Amino acid sequence: MTARAGHAVEHRLSAFGTTVFAEMSELAARTRSVNLGQGFPDTDGPAEIVEAAVRALCDGRGNQYPPGAGVPELREAVAEHQRRWYGLTYDPDTEVLVTAGATEAIAATLLALVRPGDEVIALEPYYDSYAACIELAGGTRVPVTLRPHGGEFRLDLDELRDAVTERTRLLLINTPHNPTGTVLTRAELATIAELAVERDLLVVMDEVYEHLVFGGVHVPAATLSGMRERTVSIGSAGKTFSFTGWKVGWVTARPELVAAVRSAKQYLTYVSSGPFQYAVAEALRLPDDYFTSFREDLRGKRNLLVSGLESVGFEVYAPAGTYFATVDIRPLGESDGVAFCRSLPHRAGVVAIPNQVFYDVPERGAPFVRFAFCKQISVLEEAIARLGGAKFLA
Repeated sequence: MTARAGHAVEHRLSAFGTTVFAEMSELAARTRSVNLGQGFPDTDGPAEIVEAAVRALCDGRGNQYPPGAGVPELREAVAEHQRRWYGLTYDPDTEVLVTAGATEAIAATLLALVRPGDEVIALEPYYDSYAACIELAGGTRVPVTLRPHGGEFRLDLDELRDAVTERTRLLLINTPHNPTGTVLTRAELATIAELAVERDLLVVMDEVYEHLVFGGVHVPAATLSGMRERTVSIGSAGKTFSFTGWKVGWVTARPELVAAVRSAKQYLTYVSSGPFQYAVAEALRLPDDYFTSFREDLRGKRNLLVSGLESVGFEVYAPAGTYFATVDIRPLGESDGVAFCRSLPHRAGVVAIPNQVFYDVPERGAPFVRFAFCKQISVLEEAIARLGGAKFLA
């Protein structure tokens, strides 16, 4: 029986509703608030990369369907990037796949590799598409929660081990971690690698913030013993080059895993971002100075926002990576992050994201709120001034 007009339509993702990012960005526009919610920069990336995209458009490169795996220039550049930064060697023809951003890479990977009934362990709080993609794949999400400890969020490795069962298929690891800013250490990743090898698990590494590490270093799981053959690594141009709207991401893995992911990807977007692929190939070959200056610019903005949020009275968890800072709102006399974020635009003219929407058990994340600092200095200063002038319960 078909649904009639005006009747509610139940579907597989009914429980997920509209993303919190859409809700908060709409609220920011409606209230003319400073939007420190959704994680996109308010300035463009390098001008020479914009020019490269324009050249590709004008030269007719990528204006029609690009190759399904991605243009050769970008696949070669991704392989060079992995070798240049991590000493990892990938065949650009069989071990690299270009996707419509990291979001499609995650979706295609989970759809390809997760079987109905498989358990997928994800670090909680997690990027919201993880939950939806696991659901679409027919898997069961098993959260392992990063918990506040000593001014940061840390992974309990014993809890991770205990979460693995006979039904566990895959570990979904995000480092540097959104939204907490945690960067997993080499020792933590080595333990994860030992567990994956011992239990014969696949590992999906979401590494989109790989070049935004302020404390420690980024260690790709694929560099660790026994992990090259079982790891799907996911990267993206959006966060590193400040072109989030271009939606250019990639997957690197052994040929059999890439082929499996491509089998799902071809029925999602098929191909995307043709001219931008050529531009991103040039971006990945920028000199080290670009990556250093980009990181240091964000470090300064991080420090500015963290200091400002502390001055307002929040307890702030200074991130070791990404461009998000998580705060605890309880020192301000608040305890419900969703209610706090919905009222904040009206009280202070600032938008943030409630972390509890990234938890399976919302109460675990209820007092935590995320602010983005990938904005201009003047915007961050305005947000801090507005927050400082707001009246909170405490």
